[in-house]
Amino acid sequence: MALLGTFLCCLLAAWHGCPGLGLPLAPGCPAPTVGQFWHVTDLHLDPTYHITDDHTKVCASSKGANASNPGPFGDVLCDSPYQLILSAFDFIKNSGQEASFMIWTGDSPPHVPVPELSTDTVIKVITNMTTTVQNLFPNLQVFPALGNHDYWPQDQLPISTSKVYDAVASLWKPWLDEEAISTLKKGGFYSQSVKCNPNLRIISLNTNLYYGPNLVTINNTDPANQFEWLENTLNRSQQSKEKVYIIAHIPVGYLPFSSGITAMRQYYNERLIDIFRRFSNVIAGQFYGHTHRDSVMVLSDEKGSPINSGFVAPAVTPVKGLSQKETNNPGVRLFQYEPGNYTLLDILQYYLNLTEANLKGESNWKLEYILTKTYNVKDAQPHSLYGLAKQFSMLDSKEFIKYYNYYFVSFDSSAICDKHCKALQICAIMNLDHISYVDCLKQYYGKYNH
Repeated sequence: MALLGTFLCCLLAAWHGCPGLGLPLAPGCPAPTVGQFWHVTDLHLDPTYHITDDHTKVCASSKGANASNPGPFGDVLCDSPYQLILSAFDFIKNSGQEASFMIWTGDSPPHVPVPELSTDTVIKVITNMTTTVQNLFPNLQVFPALGNHDYWPQDQLPISTSKVYDAVASLWKPWLDEEAISTLKKGGFYSQSVKCNPNLRIISLNTNLYYGPNLVTINNTDPANQFEWLENTLNRSQQSKEKVYIIAHIPVGYLPFSSGITAMRQYYNERLIDIFRRFSNVIAGQFYGHTHRDSVMVLSDEKGSPINSGFVAPAVTPVKGLSQKETNNPGVRLFQYEPGNYTLLDILQYYLNLTEANLKGESNWKLEYILTKTYNVKDAQPHSLYGLAKQFSMLDSKEFIKYYNYYFVSFDSSAICDKHCKALQICAIMNLDHISYVDCLKQYYGKYNH
């Protein structure tokens, strides 16, 4: 089923909603007592999604499998219908929460076989998603990062200029300056200062260059010279006394559902961890997508002291594979930070109960949890998260049971994480480099089969 030509005409139509409360505070940059920004990720629009009696034909992303319970807001075997994505952004717009910017960490196209897409189709999907955001939030500065599906063929993001890099550089121009546009065109990454947030810089990395399935970068020690550029950029920020938020699609560290597997190739993971350790006084937070799940990470120095917080936000798409028991409800999140020093204070995680939304025919996005209140921690700083992870590791930890439920965005509260599952989760939270990760599994759980 070709996806070209199947886009709904409404995708590019201007959206006339209520005045945007998700918009930044009006001109003059008044100083809020608490700064806020939104994080959305993994939209995965499936433009073929439609309700039909033949459940094998509801969406291309089910790859011929029977959609389980399709409704207006989607199905767990399908990527997002436009109505789901619009409901997420509409919720943000009318949430009553003032935010000074938004981060958007990639993956707009659907999970479909390579022949069903093309470079033009991928660009069309990214265009539709960008236009939707720009129409809904005309005054909000948005910081996108490219995902491994934001290219054709998927995962194969190149180390030099390309049609996709050119297209996104043009699409994202309203949010970025000339220097950012220039590096985006060359390698799919950029750095950009944040309006109304003096001395805050966003560094948007193209970690897809480090992804295992990317054949373009095999045996390349510094694809697109991104490591060199990152160190130079962090050096400049250090000298200018800036704080930096790192955003990217594919996270550093180990996957919490697999034994000993890093999200990116291990060599690149070690390189990034080394850079992040050296500049931990500059980096005020790291923000990722890709896994579709909700998880935290704590980067420690070589001596084991926590020095940096990392966050993987859950996806808007609810899609899962046929063999998977669990998936996620759609989620979006709001971060709170200290204005001036950009210390991360809290997370407000919002979600849509997909089953309920489809039954009622309306989307009722709700607050799922507030990090500090749910876990009784002081803030979202490395020491607080490290202490929380230590609590998780206790036998029969009630805090961990909560965390595991939120990992799937409250999809199934009966999901059980056995000892092996818990070992992988906790070691992935607390150990982002190879040596400490292996030690963690040995220390806490006796054996580690590498």
